[in-house]
Amino acid sequence: MKRKSTLLGAVIALFGFTTANAQLNLGEKALGAVSKGITALTFSDADAATLSKGAVDKMDTENTVAADSDPYMIRLNRIFGKHKNENGLVLNYKVYKTTDVNAFATADGSVRVFSGLMDIMDDNQLLAVIGHEIGHVANHDSRDAMRDAYRKEALIDGASSQSAKLDKLTQTQWVKIGKVLLDSHYSRKQESDADLYSYEFLKRNKYNVNAEEAAFAILAKQSQGTQANIFDAFLSSHPNPVTRATDAKARATKDGLYKAYAQGPIVNTAPVVKAAAKPVAKKTTTTKTTAKKK
Repeated sequence: MKRKSTLLGAVIALFGFTTANAQLNLGEKALGAVSKGITALTFSDADAATLSKGAVDKMDTENTVAADSDPYMIRLNRIFGKHKNENGLVLNYKVYKTTDVNAFATADGSVRVFSGLMDIMDDNQLLAVIGHEIGHVANHDSRDAMRDAYRKEALIDGASSQSAKLDKLTQTQWVKIGKVLLDSHYSRKQESDADLYSYEFLKRNKYNVNAEEAAFAILAKQSQGTQANIFDAFLSSHPNPVTRATDAKARATKDGLYKAYAQGPIVNTAPVVKAAAKPVAKKTTTTKTTAKKK
């Protein structure tokens, strides 16, 4: 699928070295929803959430979203269904049917997991990835990415970021903001903080914290076949996955929880429903009675 260069709504790729094929084309409706005198310097969580929701709603219409009956969605609902309200955040989640290895979360609490990621990670490893994405929302990284993109666009056109209003931006300016977001990355500190959030998420919910190290080890292996220039760009703005795996191991070791992780089964097929056994008919016995002779 061809990705359109339009407003991303704070959708920042989790690992950076894969090119997401998810499409996005944000329309005027979502833009107008936040056009009430918001400036770049007063850009709130609610403002970012409004834009993000419009962006994700549009993405959902332009990508293949797994239905509730789809095996991928059944699996995600099984392992993540109880986390719709996570640490004060109201989350909604879906699966995009694509071979890309990725996932993202946005300021409105939308979590989207790519089926390509689900093909290479077990349940605990997926939870580590999702926990990382939730961390970007909980730490306000998603809000800040949207705010910074708006501020940059205002400066590009010579407008004062303190007085420019969202309702004065043209569609062309919004496209520029989208390009800024597409070209931006979270800082190394933001990525590290999100990694820490993921670890605490696993620990708080009594999952295997060693799955985080294992997840980064998988990503490090995946990156080996990436073209050098693409991977160099990833390394320039993201901690090396090998380093992130080492940091995850150090956290678990410090807490006395480290143990070499053995990847569990990866099941992206519908569960087999066993047919109910047919009831066995009970044998009836008849009691013969004999008439007494008088």
